[in-house]
Order: sequence, then C-alpha cells, then structure tokens
Amino acid sequence: MNPGLLLPDVTGVDRTTLAVRAEEQGYESVWLGELWGTSAPVQLAEIADRTDQVTIGTAIVNVFSRTPATLAMTAKSLDASSDGRFVLGVGTSTVTAIENLHGMAFDRPVRRAHETIELTKRFLGQDGGSGDHRVTYDGEIFQVADFPALDVDVPIYHAALGKANRRVVARLCDGWIPHNVPFSALDEAFAYVADHAERADRDPDDVTVAPYVPAAVADDPDAARDAIRGHVAYYVGSGEGYRNAVASRFPAAADRVAEAWQSGDRQEAADAVTDEMVADLGVAGAPAEAREQLQALVEDTVVDRPIVTIPQQAADDVAEATIEALAPANL
Repeated sequence: MNPGLLLPDVTGVDRTTLAVRAEEQGYESVWLGELWGTSAPVQLAEIADRTDQVTIGTAIVNVFSRTPATLAMTAKSLDASSDGRFVLGVGTSTVTAIENLHGMAFDRPVRRAHETIELTKRFLGQDGGSGDHRVTYDGEIFQVADFPALDVDVPIYHAALGKANRRVVARLCDGWIPHNVPFSALDEAFAYVADHAERADRDPDDVTVAPYVPAAVADDPDAARDAIRGHVAYYVGSGEGYRNAVASRFPAAADRVAEAWQSGDRQEAADAVTDEMVADLGVAGAPAEAREQLQALVEDTVVDRPIVTIPQQAADDVAEATIEALAPANL
C-alpha cells in the first residue's frame, strides 16, 4: 500500500515544503484542494518544480469557476511542468462556495460536471475529438466551434457522491474521489459506478477509486478521534451532499449532527458523531492502530489509491504525527 497525501495547513510550514517531505517519505501522490486563499494550480507548479517522482493532483477544483478550456490549458501546463505527473481532480463543490464566494448560480451541477469533464477531455484530445484533432461541441451549457485539441494525456478524477454524479464518473472519468462515503458503503457505491461503466462500454477496472481518508494520529487516541469528529461534523453540517453520503449508513446520527451544526452549536455537533461513525468515516488512534486501520481499508474494500486527509480541526502536532505515522516508509 502506498497512500497519497492531501497537503494540510500546518503553521509555519508551506505546502511546497510538505510536498517535498512527503515525496521523501514515500507518499505516491500529493494533492491540493482549493476553496479560498491559495490557487491550487499555481502552487502545484511550484511543487512540480521541487519534486521528481511524486504524482501531483488537484483534489479538487470546482467545475463552475473555470471553463473547460481553462481547465484543459491548466492540465496541459501542469502535465508539462511535472513531466507527466499531473492528475486533474474536479468536483461540483457546494452551494455555499459557488454562490457566496464565486457569485455564481449553483445551477444544474451534475450537468455542468458532465459537460465540463467531457469537453475538457476533448480539448485534451482524449475523447471524442475529430480525426484532425479539432473540437466542436454543442452542449446544453457549453458550445465550442472548431478549436484545435491540445493532445495531452491527463487523467481526470471526479469527486462524485450522489448517483447522478457517479454516472458521470462511470461514463467519462479515470478516477473517483469520494469523500464522507462511509468505508462500509464504498463497495456498494462503486458497484453502481461499475454497472454504469459497463453500460457505457467501459471497463470498471479503468476507474481508480481514490477516496479522501480523513486521518488523525496522536499518542492520545481520544484526541485523534476528536479531530475526526470535528471533521465529520463540519461536512455533515455544511453540505447536503456530504450529509446524504453519511446518512447512507447513519441516518439518525447524521440528522442530529446537522441539526446541531445548523443551530450554531459546533461542539454539540462534534459530540453527536458517534464512535461507529468515526470508525467508518476515518482512520484515528495511536500510530500502530491507525496504520492497521488504513491497511485494512485498502485490503478489504475497492480502494485503489487512498488519499490521507488530515482534518482542519487537527492541531499542528497531530497533523505532523499523522503524516509521519502513515508515510509508506512506516507502513
């Protein structure tokens, strides 16, 4: 097993430095999210320059604030600067981020994801381009007239939760990035992807399952588990898609967490995350315990490429202990 790492915020350590360390520790990939404050592609360009072998990826950039043409140009540029090590991870994000931050209507997110991914692939020359590598596209959201393809092979992963979005993965994507899908539900959720991939004449084995794996390691196991509780509470409380994913296994508990969060009581929301939820939604505990949990997740489920994801709620020392404990060199 060789996990990847979603680069966390650690006080006093920039993410490029963390990426260099992660490569030295044997992580097979490093990923950057993008919500506010840092442009993921800009920082990944710096990381590409400072690393040699580790895969670099966006996990995720949203499909609203960049056009398919911009995403294709970004993918081509990062593929070149990394010598072919780049993965483009996209997703719909949330109503709050798209409407309140980007000032755009969160309109038809699944359709937008489908067309964005399909058109980006065509711009990259990967899917549906004409024989002379020119792209014409007539979608419900995007229309493009006779532009040359860029002819570069960049994998595209999609952070899909609901069934409609998982059909997008099945039909178009090289990988699936689920988040807050309980580990015990991953096989069933991917079976739906596999079924629809086969209907689209695709081999399900061509779809890499690369979930976020919320992880916290500390000498005090309770502190580690509390970091996972805070992580789960934040996502269940602030996003309907995440709430629905958790509710696939924990409907009553997910409702309690969401109600507490939306009432403004963040601590009550975290306290409502049960031990069973922590175990099914994250990796937490002392170093040896956490390593065993991560190993079991990969061995017992459809997971191909786990992405270690350290909660924002984790203290700096917990974040650093987690990176160290779950590094491939220590597994």
